[in-house]
Parts: sequence; structure tokens; C-alpha cells
Amino acid sequence: MLDVAVQAEPGWPDLDWDALALKGATAAVAQTPFGELVRADAVIEIAVRLTDDAEVHQLNAQYRKKDKPTNVLSFPMIEPDLIESLTQNSDDGEVLLGDIILASGVCATEAEEKGISVEHHATHLIVHGVLHLLGYDHQGDSEAEAMESMERAALATLGIPDPYLIRED
Repeated sequence: MLDVAVQAEPGWPDLDWDALALKGATAAVAQTPFGELVRADAVIEIAVRLTDDAEVHQLNAQYRKKDKPTNVLSFPMIEPDLIESLTQNSDDGEVLLGDIILASGVCATEAEEKGISVEHHATHLIVHGVLHLLGYDHQGDSEAEAMESMERAALATLGIPDPYLIRED
């Protein structure tokens, strides 16, 4: 089963972030070949930190060598080729899949630019982050298309419109 723990710093809207993050993570995992993790006997843990741009800027510079804040960072704790055997190889029935960190200012600005709620945009970023934790990436066109397709499908199950549609004002 998935266990998503959320730590929300000041500056984020007053929402039920625990429920939102769990729904987003569950929807993301369900779109992958690892869908059984949602129902696994082991506890698959994901930590989500909702913080400010300054913290994300520092982490992005430290770990990605990019001197700017970004919308979401993912820090996987499991190598992608070991994910299939997660539940069989857990000593205590718990597996830390990884951490996802979102930047409040970047998220709010992007949501406003897209004309969507922060709630929907943050859910999309959580879905995106979970897919990174599972080993998916968007470095090449085919990888990006595959990942975006999974994101669209996951968000559709939550009633969230396609985030990659170009809005015409």
C-alpha cells in the first residue's frame, strides 16, 4: 500500500494536502507497470515537501547544478531496476520510494499562467514526481511522450484536464 506523508510549509493554500498527494501518487503508480504497489502488503512510502522557492533553489543548485528554483524535484531512493522486487526484499515491510519537493512560488506562478488552480497544478507535479521516483524521465522525445501520456491518464482519473494542452486566450 502507498503511504504518502506531506509536510506543507507556510505559503501553500489551506487544502487537505495529505489526501491530494495520496490520490495523485496512487493515480500515477496505477498508470505504470508497478500498479500492484498500490495494493502491496508492504508499505511503499513517499515523502512530499511543499516548501518555498528559496529551499528548492538551494536544492536544485546543490543536486542538479542549476542555480534557480524549479517547480518540482524528485529524489528516488530505489534504483529503477529494483522496483519490481520491492515488496519481496523489504526486511520490515516498509520501503522508502523517495522524496518529492515542490516550490510554492513557482507552482503558483505556473498555475496562474496556465489559468488553473494551484491544487490542480500541484497534483500534476506530484504525479510527475512520482513517475520520476519510479524511474521515468523526459530527456528525449520518446521518453517525454511516454511520461506525459502517463501523466495525462493519471490526471484524467482524478478529473483534472490535460496539463499539456495549449491554452488559447
